[in-house]
Amino acid sequence: MSIERTIMAFAGFMVLLSLLLTATVSHHFMWLTVFVGANLFQSAFTGFCPAALVMKKLGLKSEAEIAKAK
Repeated sequence: MSIERTIMAFAGFMVLLSLLLTATVSHHFMWLTVFVGANLFQSAFTGFCPAALVMKKLGLKSEAEIAKAK
């Protein structure tokens, strides 16, 4: 799986998790949803995503790197 797809899956999981925690634990977990959304929004314009840096260090490859290897 590429970094780009992993980022989408991770962001979706975090949003669903934060909504579950908001409904069951505390309304303050809504801030996690806000953080994930704001991070996705800024990365669309800047291209900078901290999660992508971590995933790169874990050995995941971008779609371009996968296509080049084929």
